[in-house]
Order: sequence, then structure tokens, then C-alpha cells
Amino acid sequence: MTINDLMHKALMAGLGVPEKLKDLIDDLVKKGELSESQGAKLVKEWSDKASKTGDDLNKGLTDFVNKTLEKMNIPTRDEVEKLERKITALSARVKKLEGSIGAAD
Repeated sequence: MTINDLMHKALMAGLGVPEKLKDLIDDLVKKGELSESQGAKLVKEWSDKASKTGDDLNKGLTDFVNKTLEKMNIPTRDEVEKLERKITALSARVKKLEGSIGAAD
């Protein structure tokens, strides 16, 4: 296995392709370049890094979308729900006032 193959497989593993990582580790263990315990440790380390990278990417995308929506002046779900509650309360007050005006006539 050339260094390019190793780098390619490591890159694929870093991009969330766990089967490539397992193949890479299995190849290295079979060739005697890694012990099984070293292979297991590498799998765990790379899995943890891939998970952290995925979490970071998710957070970055969420932040990007939120900032974009904010710049577009689009209300958040919480803001819409707050307005819905205010409308419901105001509608109830209007009905009550209409009822008291109708009763006074």
C-alpha cells in the first residue's frame, strides 16, 4: 500500500466513510503493521474525530442558516408563536367587547 493509498483511505475515513476505515485497519493488521489493539485504538480515535467534525459541521451550518434568516428578517418560530398567542388573546378581548356592546344596545 502506497502512502497515497493510505492518505486517501484516511481522508475517506475522515469524511465519514467508516467502512473504508475498517478496511484500512484490517489491511494494516493483516500485514502485521498494526496490532489488533492498535487498530481498535485507531478506529476509536478516528471515529471520535469524525463525530466531532460532524458535530462542528452541523453547528456551523445551523449558525449559518440562523444568521441568514436573521439578515433576511424572517421571524423565528418562537416569534411567530408569540404573535399567535397575542392574536388569540386580542381576538378574545374583541369578542368580549363586542358582546358587551351588543348587550348594551
